[in-house]
Amino acid sequence: MSPMKLCVPGDKLCSTEDCIPGTGVYLRHGYIYSSLAGYVLRKNEGEEVETYKSFRPGDIVLAKVISLGDVQSNYLLTTAENELGVVVAHSEAGAQMVPISWCEMQCPQTHAKEFRKVARVQPEYLQA
Repeated sequence: MSPMKLCVPGDKLCSTEDCIPGTGVYLRHGYIYSSLAGYVLRKNEGEEVETYKSFRPGDIVLAKVISLGDVQSNYLLTTAENELGVVVAHSEAGAQMVPISWCEMQCPQTHAKEFRKVARVQPEYLQA
């Protein structure tokens, strides 16, 4: 397994015998599943698996539909391109966050930084 892998909610990450669950995951039938979209980082065999948050509830995300899914799922979306990702996010203080890199946004009031998969919005799509 590569050290970092993109995952979506419901992805089976590993067995509870092989890994220790961290934040952003849930356990079911002896396996650890992702409960968030983001990246899985496996440090070394048997060490903790962490899911880094790329999106949070309430974020406005620009994504591409790659499949209409099947009976058990809805749409399958991707944000794998630079132009796709979080467009608008609000901090815990309620302020609209400002992108400071491709993977981080900052609250202008508290200066707290939060991980996000930030979209590189093309200038022609920005409001004047």
